[in-house]
Amino acid sequence: MRTAGGAAARGSGPGVALGDLDGFFGLMVDNLLQFLVILALCTGLLGLPEEFVLGRIFPGAALSLLVGNLYYARLARRLAAERGRPMTALPYGINTVSLFAFVLFVMAPTYSELAADPAIGPERAARTAWQVGLVACLLSGLIEMAGAWGADWVRRVTPRAALLSTLAGIAVGFISMEFILRSFDRPLVAFAPLALVLVTYLSRVRWPAGLPGGLVAVAVGTVLAWALHWAGAPGQVAVGGRALWEGAGLRIPIPALGDLAAA
Repeated sequence: MRTAGGAAARGSGPGVALGDLDGFFGLMVDNLLQFLVILALCTGLLGLPEEFVLGRIFPGAALSLLVGNLYYARLARRLAAERGRPMTALPYGINTVSLFAFVLFVMAPTYSELAADPAIGPERAARTAWQVGLVACLLSGLIEMAGAWGADWVRRVTPRAALLSTLAGIAVGFISMEFILRSFDRPLVAFAPLALVLVTYLSRVRWPAGLPGGLVAVAVGTVLAWALHWAGAPGQVAVGGRALWEGAGLRIPIPALGDLAAA
């Protein structure tokens, strides 16, 4: 979100630029991919039931994204009013590095060790691994709060390349690469949106009516997937049917204080 300067910067109301819509869809797709990664890791690697992930983990994560982005937008608006010029809010999303660290190095070893015990079993092991993950998240949050006092000093003395190299490596190795390989597995659906994304963000092409590039790519991919499905193209993405809405529903975030205490 950006405040548009002038009256908006003085607090009369926020302004929205075309770049904000592009950024919104970029952030939306990024967080959607994060949710898909969470679902795949929790069900495939940790043995958590899909309904548990959809009903307990996703609602809390979605609420945190909503609250976090609204709070950052408020900070940007206040800063714009103080400085009298447009400001862009920091996007809020799931920490990719922490996601893989918690799942691969905290929760997965816990699940593997407990699931091998016949007295515990896979179902109880998965629940315990999730509880251990809750404790890890809590401790990580406390460490981040304590480290916030020295974060500016670390930023000033550490080269930017060193700060971003870990994040970039995780993004390429664990997120982008998997979906790139899937793109080659489903080229008729994936290559057109991939080309649109590359054209939008590398050549700075502006779409008619100022449409966001992320929205255009998602729309084209969706149309292609449905068209190929109706045409009966073999080996493409399976869509449609009763399974399309299976599992859809309203799920309210439920506090996990009991599970946190049980851990």
